[in-house]
Formats: sequence, C-alpha cells, structure tokens
Amino acid sequence: MTPTPSASRLLCALLLAAATEAPADNLFVNPPEPVGPSSITEAEPWQEGAVRVPPPPQDANLVEFEIDGPAGPFRYYIDTQSLAAGADGVVRYTVVVQGRGSARNIAYEGIRCTPKGEYRVYAFGAGNRFTPSGETDWLPITSLAHELYRKDLWQHHLCIPREFKPRPKRDMIRSLRGAIAPHENRGFQAD
Repeated sequence: MTPTPSASRLLCALLLAAATEAPADNLFVNPPEPVGPSSITEAEPWQEGAVRVPPPPQDANLVEFEIDGPAGPFRYYIDTQSLAAGADGVVRYTVVVQGRGSARNIAYEGIRCTPKGEYRVYAFGAGNRFTPSGETDWLPITSLAHELYRKDLWQHHLCIPREFKPRPKRDMIRSLRGAIAPHENRGFQAD
C-alpha cells in the first residue's frame, strides 16, 4: 500500500518535529556518561613551602656517602643537621663536595621524590655563610658526571622507591651511612 500525498506530508512533519525536539524531551537520547568515577576529584596543584637556609655545616655533622660508579676525584658529604623533608614533600639538605686535597664546594639544595626526580639549588656556601642562588627553577636530575651525587641521593638515600615520597630522616641517615639493606632500595627504573 502506497501512502497518499497527505499521509507522506504528515509523516515528514512528524519526523521533522521529532528531529527538532530538545534532547531532554527526546526519549532516544541518553545523557552523557561521566568521564570517570565520581570519587575522583581534581588535584590541588603542588606548591613549594617556605625555605629557610640553615647555618653552614659543622664537620661533626657531616656524613660521607659514596656514589655509584668508579671512584672520582670528589668526596661527598651531607650535613645531618640541615637534612629534612618538608610538608611539601621536598627533601632539603646541605651538600659538601670536596676535591681530594682541594677546597670545598657547599650548597643548600632540595630534591623532589618524583618519578624522574627534580632538584633545586637554594644557596651556595662561601666562607662561613650562604649566598642565595637567586630564583632557580626545578630541574630534572640527570646522569651527567657532575650531577651523579644528586641521582644517587634521589635514587638510593632520600626517597622511598616506588612510593615517590621522602624516607623518614632516620632512614635517610642510615642509608647514607650504608646501613639500608639492598632490597630496600629496589624499585627505581634506569633511564
């Protein structure tokens, strides 16, 4: 049976009316599904806390640590008095880098326990005081020879592997002294 011209016009008018209905009135349009579970909320952006530069290190508070790889021309020390993890998750410390038989280089730095590690230098030591380094950005920790100590601090001593958060200070010092069992340092992947 062929529809009559008036029935065809009526059918077209009904289809046109249905197509112009608001989506809320259309029973054939489903509301969009949420992108993720409702329990997921937007994270607060990370903000660095206030930084107070400590006094210069005293020799009695220095702990020497060795870096991975062949013995180089430098010895590395961390001042245990300045070593601290802030509420912002940054581990701050004074590092002393001393050439064998030469002068000392002293810096107050911070490391973030992120998956690839980041560091920042806050001040350099000269004489009996620190001089601010100026506004510096957070930089990635690399495998460059002059930065190997930072990589070792991040990878082996200051951060908990796989959790990407600072170790307790007691464990940081134990690790620097070589008293952390090797299985406690597993988890970071090589670059």
